[in-house]
Amino acid sequence: MFQNVLDPSFIFRLIAILVGLVLHEFAHALAADWLGDRTARLAGRVTLNPLAHLDPLGLIMILFAPIGWAKPTPVDPGRLRHPRSGAALVALAGPVMNLLVALVGLLVLVNGFPAPVSLVGFLPQALWWLVSVNAYLFIFNLIPIPPLDGGHILSNLLPYRAERRYRVLEAYGPFLLLLLVLIPPIRNHVLYPLLNGTLAVLLHLFGMRGVW
Repeated sequence: MFQNVLDPSFIFRLIAILVGLVLHEFAHALAADWLGDRTARLAGRVTLNPLAHLDPLGLIMILFAPIGWAKPTPVDPGRLRHPRSGAALVALAGPVMNLLVALVGLLVLVNGFPAPVSLVGFLPQALWWLVSVNAYLFIFNLIPIPPLDGGHILSNLLPYRAERRYRVLEAYGPFLLLLLVLIPPIRNHVLYPLLNGTLAVLLHLFGMRGVW
């Protein structure tokens, strides 16, 4: 493990994860604040300070295990100007931020380096990790399983009766996520194709099919 920590790719991945998690939670907090709920602001979460957003155990898990987390951003839907649609927008803000980070990284890669894009060198590799990690965070968090953002989005978009039925999943959501990331057949045939397919689409849009 300690050899891996000294590997440059581990450092690039660490930086990308830190950036992705911090901006993800900051986006949740900022969206909630804009939409009328000051809970996150009063908790000191409308900030880019990593210490306000990172959970030490969650960070260790995401670096060395298949799953991890940051500190959940506190949101009180009842304080939002439009509770249900506002809660969906707050949940969507985090993944959208990760998508924007991935797109900016791709723009820099495409325009800052000769074609075909080379991933040799410190900056290209760092950018590549930033793109891939944030693309994965974008699509993973949109999976409609509570407590992921996708679960919050879907539950707030469903009719009330369907929402009550869907919320039954909240008790089983963490277990389902563990199955998704820990069971090899499910991970290899469901999760990885979903994550890698999203990244492949982004690369195709930027004309970078040969890079990955």
